Amino acid sequence: MIIYNDKILKRLSIFMEVYGITLFPFIILREGHREDKVLLNHEKIHLEQQKELLVVFFYIIYFVEWLFKGYRNISFEKEAYNNQYNLDYLKTRNRYDSFKTFRNR
Repeated sequence: MIIYNDKILKRLSIFMEVYGITLFPFIILREGHREDKVLLNHEKIHLEQQKELLVVFFYIIYFVEWLFKGYRNISFEKEAYNNQYNLDYLKTRNRYDSFKTFRNR
């Protein structure tokens, strides 16, 4: 389910500007990004990552990687950023592809 809400995302914009976030089972985007297919694709990739890791393990790994490597080096973010422009990516994505990025550091 996609929710468009600027207030939530403005409150989350502490360290950096947040335009979208996936909190299973919701994708929350800013109002001005209703037509942003690339951002939506990025967040849908996170939705798949969360499902395959039963949500809880996604957040544990995400947080640990964020603590030690920073936002842009999180394996989940690398997969999403590397494939966000490929709008057909989710049709060909293999399970646990985010860990390919983790292994190929």
